[in-house]
Amino acid sequence: MTAPLSSAAGAIPSDDRVVPLADLFRLLGDPTRLRIVLACVEHKRAVGAIAESLGLSSSLVSHHLRLLRAARIVRAERQGKQVFYVAADRHISAMLGELLEHVAEPQSEPADLD
Repeated sequence: MTAPLSSAAGAIPSDDRVVPLADLFRLLGDPTRLRIVLACVEHKRAVGAIAESLGLSSSLVSHHLRLLRAARIVRAERQGKQVFYVAADRHISAMLGELLEHVAEPQSEPADLD
């Protein structure tokens, strides 16, 4: 079930919910970071594998992953000496899936607001 957008009928959520959400969208608004997260949605991926698949340097990917981890968008899992990254939880995966589906939809005619 989807969480309600407002706490009371018609009320806009308070800043304590809106500000972290805006920060999440700000982080995901960077195309490089978004591509990194999308690379981690289906499978655990090491920094080197992410960097290679996206044509980026490992140091750049590591920098972005630090920001994404701090925002709880991805999480790290250590396996021996290797660290793998994956989308933090089903909310991140579902949100990105829904948004990708949304942008793939054919654009409909705008409603007449007059």
